[in-house]
Amino acid sequence: MEKRVLVTGITGQDGALLAKMLLQRGFDVFGTYRRISSPNFWRLSYLGIVDKIHLVPCDILDPTSVFRVIKSIQPEYIFNLAAQSQVLASFDSPIITSQITGISVVNFLEGILRLDKSIKFYNAATSELFGNNGVSGSFDEESPMKPSSPYAVSKLYAYWMVKVYRESYGLFAVNGILFNHESEIRGLEFVTRKISNEVAKIKLGLSTKIRLGNIESYRDWGYAPDYVDAMYMMMESEEADDFVVATNETHQVKEFLKIAFEYVDLDYKDHLEISPKFMRPTDVNYLRGSHDKITRKLGWKPNTTFSELVRIMVKADTERWRNLKAGHIVPTDALFYDESKFDIYSPEGKI
Repeated sequence: MEKRVLVTGITGQDGALLAKMLLQRGFDVFGTYRRISSPNFWRLSYLGIVDKIHLVPCDILDPTSVFRVIKSIQPEYIFNLAAQSQVLASFDSPIITSQITGISVVNFLEGILRLDKSIKFYNAATSELFGNNGVSGSFDEESPMKPSSPYAVSKLYAYWMVKVYRESYGLFAVNGILFNHESEIRGLEFVTRKISNEVAKIKLGLSTKIRLGNIESYRDWGYAPDYVDAMYMMMESEEADDFVVATNETHQVKEFLKIAFEYVDLDYKDHLEISPKFMRPTDVNYLRGSHDKITRKLGWKPNTTFSELVRIMVKADTERWRNLKAGHIVPTDALFYDESKFDIYSPEGKI
């Protein structure tokens, strides 16, 4: 019998990539989504797996809904990737960010505790936990945490609740402290995908300018498919623990911009416009992680370089826009779906 896995946030970048990897490993994959009028399944369609997984309507803020889903599916693993994950948006909506990103994690921990303590639980933490704390080297699992946004504070709450439930009740519950990780299916609201998408449009004559905020900040950027492998390795390990997942390198937004434009033989200085609209109330200026612990204990390390990542993203967006110009429909952020393909699963049966 195939192992059952529940993935929250399966419609997001990490959820979709993780689902694809789990399917390749022979798992029976169930993924939660919000029951809304316009389901956002474009990533699952793009990866060719939308008809291979079970989609589960679930309100992660409602303990009854969470408990019902856990009891019905009886998964061996739960990967919790659902969140309001936009840092800038968290300043506009701090309460709902706190509920979705923080409080919902406790609903799953309580569900495991009360229904089946053998279920393994992965929680997606974030490098934003470290914030602006004056560290100029690498952040690791022992570095001080100083969150600088409502999003980061919410993630810090979830991070500590996972540790509390692990240490108090003996649950197999882990935190993956993932530094920035991108891919060709990153959301357009993130600066990396915004850059790759706008560069493609400019190259094809569909736009002339790219408008950004702070391009001087430094980030540790990796390739998301490498990072979902790290998630899986944490859950397969013999002992529950928390791990930083990073590349041990840092690059400026400006460097990402430069490489992206150079890939299409353009100079970013000819097209860049700095706009105060995209400046955060407070910004984390420097983040670099250390993957030493997860490399030492689990054998994980990144396989994709920074330059390769940038080129992968620009190439994918250029191909999308070229296909759209040619009149072809391609899976993108605004795609019409044939909902008859979806396997919608409910605790009462398939509907």
